[in-house]
Amino acid sequence: MVLAIAGVALLALGACGANKGVPRLMNLHSTSNGPDEFALLPPKALVQPEDLTVLPDPTPGGANLTDQNPREDAIVALGGKLPEASGIPAGDSGLVRYAGRAGGISDIRASLAASDLAWRKKHPGKILERALSLTTYFDVYKSMWLDSYAELQRWRDAGLRTPSAPPKDMGPAKN
Repeated sequence: MVLAIAGVALLALGACGANKGVPRLMNLHSTSNGPDEFALLPPKALVQPEDLTVLPDPTPGGANLTDQNPREDAIVALGGKLPEASGIPAGDSGLVRYAGRAGGISDIRASLAASDLAWRKKHPGKILERALSLTTYFDVYKSMWLDSYAELQRWRDAGLRTPSAPPKDMGPAKN
């Protein structure tokens, strides 16, 4: 009798944690109404320009010279070039043409999101994992993991040059 009551209580608790049919694998988004601390960026430091005539005209609600641009800053920091007005730098047009030589799917992001959602709905996790809001990410996608050592060996067997890799059985460093 006690076991039956515990089972019903566990199922009821699991139903309370239901997330409206959309499985959550990782808890990356805040569920609170508080501020998102990662969305707040301090402005860049004010700098006196060499020539005041190069300053842009002020536009209400427009961009400011002290505004942060994390995406563009990351591109420059990683050695990339900022996109030109056309969107693709002239030096990269050949690469873009070559990458798209077999065509492409124009709505690839939406297509992948839909197939991922279908996959997660088929693999929602165990009852206790859902009830306790535990991450099921690693279990759900385990069948898709790439065995990097098997792939490395496959390329080496094909006679292609490959980078070196640490031995498979090498554990953490010991002092």
